[in-house]
Order: sequence, then C-alpha cells, then structure tokens
Amino acid sequence: QVQVLESGGGLVQAGGSLRLSCAASGRTFSRYGMGWFRQAPGKEREFVAAINWSGGSTYYTDSVKGRFTISRDNAKNTVYLQMSSLRPEDTAVYYCAAQTGSYFCSGYACYDAAFKYDYWGQGTQVTVSS
Repeated sequence: QVQVLESGGGLVQAGGSLRLSCAASGRTFSRYGMGWFRQAPGKEREFVAAINWSGGSTYYTDSVKGRFTISRDNAKNTVYLQMSSLRPEDTAVYYCAAQTGSYFCSGYACYDAAFKYDYWGQGTQVTVSS
C-alpha cells in the first residue's frame, strides 16, 4: 500500500506562484511514475503534469506548459509542482497520484489519464483570485 499526501495549496493572486509538494510512502518510490491532476467545481478531474520514475521525462497538459514545472526528489520520496503565472482558471483541488506500473512505459500516453494511476492523495485546494 502506498500513501500519498499533498501539501502547499492556498490562496494566491493572479500572476502569483505556489509550490505543491507530494510525499509518498514506499521503499520503491523511485520506480513510480507520478502525476498531478486537478478538479474544479462541476468539472471532471483533468491531467496536469507527470514525471517518470527517474525524473528524466516530464509531461504537461497544454494549458500549463511554460507555467508549471514538475520535479521529484527520490531521496525524499517527494514530487513537486511549481506553479507560476497562475490564472483564475487554475483554481481547483489538486491531486497527486502514484503509478506503480510505468517503469517500462515511456511517453505521454502512459500518464495522461486518471485510471492509469494506482494511488491517490486527498487533494489540496488552490485558489487563484483575479
């Protein structure tokens, strides 16, 4: 069983920045693909960003490219999402998820949908005011 815990959400003005953190348990964290998703009120959960097991490959949905950066520190079992130039439309609950079966999978399609992930955190609220 893998436990996932997000932190770092909050209220920020448009144009501001936030860094989300995601701590995951498990001795094989370094073999997991990790992803961030978000869900705004009345909308479906959507893919935001993902990173492969080594950190050597990252993937982003188009709306956050150039503004968000995903990274990981395998020594700390932690994944980060640095969010800059935030917009009101980025307001959502942000979820971190772990994918245990992606060690041999490469490419965007390995990470872009919620059903491809095995473990989820409870989410952290990000609110961007205009």
